[in-house]
Amino acid sequence: MVDLRAKPFCLDDDAVAWVEETLAGLTLEEKVGQLFIPICYSSDPAFLESVMLGHHIGGIMYRPGPGAERQENHRWLQTHSKVPLLIGANLEYGGNGTAVDGTFFGTQMEVAATGDPNNAYLLGKISAQEGKACGCNWAFAPVVDIDRNWRNPITNVRTYGSDPETVLECGLAYQWGVQEEGMAIAAKHFPGDGCDEVDQHILTSVNDLSCEEWDATYGKIYQALIDAGALTVMVGHIAMPAYQKRFNPDFPRQLIPASLSPELLQGLLRGKLGFNGLIATDSTCMVGFSCAMPRAQALPHCIASGCDMILFNKDLDEDYHFMLDGCRQGLLPAARLDEAVTRILATKAALGLHKGPKEAIVPQQEALAVLQDEGHRQAAKACADQSVTLVKDTQNLLPLNPQRTKRVLLEVMGDFPSNERVAGFMVEKLRAEGFAVEVYEKEGPGRHDFSVGTFRSRYDLVLYLGNVENTSNQVTNRLRWHTFFGNGNNCSWFAKEVPVLFVSLANPYHLVDVPMIQTYINCYANDNIVLDALVEKLMGRSPFRGSSPVDPFCGKDYLQY
Repeated sequence: MVDLRAKPFCLDDDAVAWVEETLAGLTLEEKVGQLFIPICYSSDPAFLESVMLGHHIGGIMYRPGPGAERQENHRWLQTHSKVPLLIGANLEYGGNGTAVDGTFFGTQMEVAATGDPNNAYLLGKISAQEGKACGCNWAFAPVVDIDRNWRNPITNVRTYGSDPETVLECGLAYQWGVQEEGMAIAAKHFPGDGCDEVDQHILTSVNDLSCEEWDATYGKIYQALIDAGALTVMVGHIAMPAYQKRFNPDFPRQLIPASLSPELLQGLLRGKLGFNGLIATDSTCMVGFSCAMPRAQALPHCIASGCDMILFNKDLDEDYHFMLDGCRQGLLPAARLDEAVTRILATKAALGLHKGPKEAIVPQQEALAVLQDEGHRQAAKACADQSVTLVKDTQNLLPLNPQRTKRVLLEVMGDFPSNERVAGFMVEKLRAEGFAVEVYEKEGPGRHDFSVGTFRSRYDLVLYLGNVENTSNQVTNRLRWHTFFGNGNNCSWFAKEVPVLFVSLANPYHLVDVPMIQTYINCYANDNIVLDALVEKLMGRSPFRGSSPVDPFCGKDYLQY
């Protein structure tokens, strides 16, 4: 039984009645549809009607688009849906998680580098205000993973760092900001990523802590967010052998992700932590979920094991019928289905989606004025100014001076669409400061020049911008060179010939690949606001204020020198 009056729902009599009456009025087909949160790429009403609402979905998510377009999409869906929808967005970094014209406030690690939890509160507040203006009611954040392993390719700047207390403090602050705006959070990715060096998008990740270690770190964090009223938890495709064996001594040796593990869902999350809210999976398109068992079995088993909603689909119609068949075959018991749908409806009621006309759930167009308003932009600028971190400058290169190092070779490391913007922005800024800047190109000047004399005669400074963004489906986010045995002007063979400066705009651990470089800076994000703050610090007009939320030396003492 679900206690609708208890935390986190805290429903009054009218809301409880709505949940019970709505559940009683749903057919089996409609109950099954409530379990799904598909991703949608279309604005076509015919598609939304026949494919999305035709499967009686309980929630939906769009990738970021123009705010006005997303608001209109969400308004149409809410107006035409029989039951109000949960509308989610990855609001990890700001309102840009739903609207491309929203505010990028900062990555979570950027926020943590400021040393001020109020910035995490502002991140939550601004994300929720802008998301809500577009019609979202569910923030798929905060990420409360702990970045324990510098080799992990997916946690990284998405986290608040490697210190559990910082993750806890910032995660709670974000949650308060979101909840004050009447939006639900989804604390993720339970039971906690960041221990191993794999990405659950492409295989099952493993949290290898002992039960006692987990209780003191991830468990402490989740307990605090649950106690503070978190409405939902997002479960990752992450195995946790210690607790799986604790709750089931006969647990098989194979890796079973939390999203399919009753031991972790019912024993740990519901039982030990006492979570009464809604449990949603991370994307079930990920290999970490898909490789565990046949999909026709995995989907009903996921709900039977304790999840309440399924995020994303391989194919919505196929998945819907897998789940429906699972109900008819007894793989998903009717009582467990009703329990899941009750929690879904209770979450909607807790957000007030059952009140008033459906047309009023999504605000009118004038609400979009909050996107990138001046207050939000100024808060983002302050966060950037406080976060940029000088890791080391053992050659006393800073501040830069065009009289001393006028001729600059600028190299952007990484292969991302943002490279062109980043390079263009920095070239314009540096030239305005009086530097002569040449952008390195694979086939450009110096590509085949191997001599020291030629290099020294051409450049006074090499500036690397590490733009290796944090994205899914990457085995690693290390630096990748394209020169022949260090010849050419790409790989830093010249660190003892001319001054070299490395600025990471994403992965804070790049120093492990360039130990010979003596001046190194971490920015944690490549947004133009951050780049502006960087230039001010490079020129000595602003002090470096950031403090690293992780060990940028990766436990290797020699990297400090």
